[in-house]
Amino acid sequence: MINKTRGSDLQPFSGLTPEVVLDAAAAFGLAPDGRLFALNSYENRVYQLGAGEGQLVLKFYRPRRWTDAQIVEEHQFTAELAAAELAVAAPLAIGGETLLRYHEFRFAAFPWMRGRSPELDAPEARQILGRSVARLHQVGAVQPFAARPRIGIERLGWEARSQVLASELLPDALRERYVTVSGALLERVSEAFTAAAGVREIRLHGDCHLGNLLWNEHGPVFVDLDDCASGVRAQDLWMMLAGSPAEQQRQWGELLEGYRQFADFDFAEVRLIEPLRALRMLHHAAWVAHRWRDPAFPRAFPWAAEPRYWEGYLQDLLEQIAVIDEPPLLRQ
Repeated sequence: MINKTRGSDLQPFSGLTPEVVLDAAAAFGLAPDGRLFALNSYENRVYQLGAGEGQLVLKFYRPRRWTDAQIVEEHQFTAELAAAELAVAAPLAIGGETLLRYHEFRFAAFPWMRGRSPELDAPEARQILGRSVARLHQVGAVQPFAARPRIGIERLGWEARSQVLASELLPDALRERYVTVSGALLERVSEAFTAAAGVREIRLHGDCHLGNLLWNEHGPVFVDLDDCASGVRAQDLWMMLAGSPAEQQRQWGELLEGYRQFADFDFAEVRLIEPLRALRMLHHAAWVAHRWRDPAFPRAFPWAAEPRYWEGYLQDLLEQIAVIDEPPLLRQ
């Protein structure tokens, strides 16, 4: 049985005061001018340092989430993407190191990336995004990760399920139903991944949604590879789709029109899109439950403590089982 508080990181950033952030920057010669702005981030703590030209972003990593080797591998992958002339926030090397330490904290410094929120319904925006993701995947396919995790059923499915069952958030009255429904969903996901066993996995962004993108005059800017992982190419594409089945099919066609200018796409992966969505559903609930003792999470997700949330969530999982059982929505 999993201990309910193990890994929950009780107030992991309690000692990270603004003064400590500024002292950490000064210790590495980053010349803070005293202006510091907290940016939106739940898993890590992220700050904008300074204003105007030369401003930086400092990301303080959550303790015990990633090993040093996993963070360094994230940085190396980001550097490869930048070397391939992709617009990406790559960490600065200071004294030959990108993973910096100040007291008990690990952090990295990034250049401030200019851009606005993506508007994918603008003319040719999805084609441009498809080309950029394809270029990212071409770099990702050059060599495998050695330390980063894999996007698969064990970590995002079964481990996530165990975390929910270990959490006090899941109402006791719904526990048995959650066991049954999540188990049935994971059986469908397992069958889908078994059927697609020959599909190649590569290095991916891993969390390629609109919140991790900016847009400038040249196109998309990738700003956060904190969840980069090994997996199938479809993982970095399906989160860009929304709306009715007809709208998603149109969006898919536009994405692939751009994507296939730079990379091939194995259409066997289309059958993995709904299973991947199912894993994200399972993992997101587990993430909130597992981090609940971090004060940032009850403030951000207050509804997770309400039984009606879990009732609706179980209904969503049931509906996802039905979706997986249907023929794939998207076509070539």
